[in-house]
Amino acid sequence: MFNLQMTPAAMMKRLPLLCLCLLTRSGATFADEHGSGVVRVVVEEGSDAILPCSLSNKENAEEKLFDWKKDGQKEVFFYDGGIHYNNGRPGQDRQFKGRISHFQDELKYGNASIIISKTKMTDSGNYTCDFPRLQPRRIFNIQFVVAVAAQKPSVTAIDQTEDGVLLQCEVRGASPKPTVEWQDSAGNILPAEEPQVSERGGSYDIILQTTVNTTDRFTCVVTQDEISHQIFAEIYVQVDGHCELGLCLGNRANAPRLKAPRLRFYYQHLMKRCRPQLPPLAMALPSCVPWSLTSQQRCDPTW
Repeated sequence: MFNLQMTPAAMMKRLPLLCLCLLTRSGATFADEHGSGVVRVVVEEGSDAILPCSLSNKENAEEKLFDWKKDGQKEVFFYDGGIHYNNGRPGQDRQFKGRISHFQDELKYGNASIIISKTKMTDSGNYTCDFPRLQPRRIFNIQFVVAVAAQKPSVTAIDQTEDGVLLQCEVRGASPKPTVEWQDSAGNILPAEEPQVSERGGSYDIILQTTVNTTDRFTCVVTQDEISHQIFAEIYVQVDGHCELGLCLGNRANAPRLKAPRLRFYYQHLMKRCRPQLPPLAMALPSCVPWSLTSQQRCDPTW
């Protein structure tokens, strides 16, 4: 993420632009103005965000009335000639108490923007900034998205079928909804089964499975374009003359231990060919040893 130093006045000069990048107090807020006049603001959870609202003619708003609402109902910030929720006016929704501020010194330039501090996923929604007494009445619309960057996905080999090895990629707790793809080492996108998607409170869990039948390093790529975030995890699959199947998670220098349940299907398909043999020295693979001797097996790059 990046952090720009910009005064509120300088920032508001950029509001008419088709594509906006708005300063936050921690991290960055990305915004773009849709053809419908709706400004979309995206910010990472936990950072502060500016929701823009400014009179185009820079008319003094110090004595004006403007009202910020979320989803047409929740009172976010109400200002009337100097009286507002932060200096005694009642009525603010509990969700926003103590978390909303405005640009007092910028009101004389028509800047009615607000800052939401310590953003939460529940803050996501459609906001309006309403000047009901202006003639004509002015209403600004902002679509606000609080994002949770996807963490490194979990990649596993869960089965071997007649068609090959079934790989699974699992992503949890990402928002906005990411795209998930399997790729081979050349970057080609692999055909996959229909993603299993579940959503709760705007947070998405996604499982994507694909079947492979060649020796290669396969990558699960998770992308959230709206916050310019991408993360991936790899898994190596080996098919050769010595061992019909071999797998190693992680990188060779820091490979995790593979527990017995995950090795069980290795044994079923490997032992007929591998009994006394080890995999080729070129790659780090689980050892082809009798199951009775292996409750946990480390991928050892020194083989």
